[in-house]
Amino acid sequence: MYCYSERGQATVEAAYLIPVIFLLLLVCCQPMILLYNRMIMENAAAEGCRLLATATVMGAYSDQKYEGYIKRRLAAIPPVDIFHAHVGNKTWDIELIGDESSSNVSVSITNKLRPLPLLGWGSSLVGMCDADGYLTQEVVATVPSQPAWVWQNSSGCAADWARQWD
Repeated sequence: MYCYSERGQATVEAAYLIPVIFLLLLVCCQPMILLYNRMIMENAAAEGCRLLATATVMGAYSDQKYEGYIKRRLAAIPPVDIFHAHVGNKTWDIELIGDESSSNVSVSITNKLRPLPLLGWGSSLVGMCDADGYLTQEVVATVPSQPAWVWQNSSGCAADWARQWD
């Protein structure tokens, strides 16, 4: 009869368990990256809408200024391919629609990022990636530029708004 020792059992179990734990961590990292990007992008889009709602034709209105403002907010996303990839010479796709005279203002931000290795292969098989292997995130924020009572006023000029309370 042979007597087996259990010394070293934990080493064998760890040899199997450690790669599984790292794989689970890797699988959990990609959703956290996507969520972090989305939070920053939604905040930047909302701030851009607030800025567009106050954009007047007589002021120093410039899409480049507003895009620069939004890009400064987006700088919280690291310029690493798994967070934000610089595809070609374009970094962010930002679309600004509307100003103070519009009923609604809208900001659209598109981000491309390279998925983590194992998830990249899986997302490519499912068709979530584009031809270059990048995932695309898009956020659109739309808000009214003025309260509803402003648009109910027939002329829409500031003097008529002030007369409502006389």
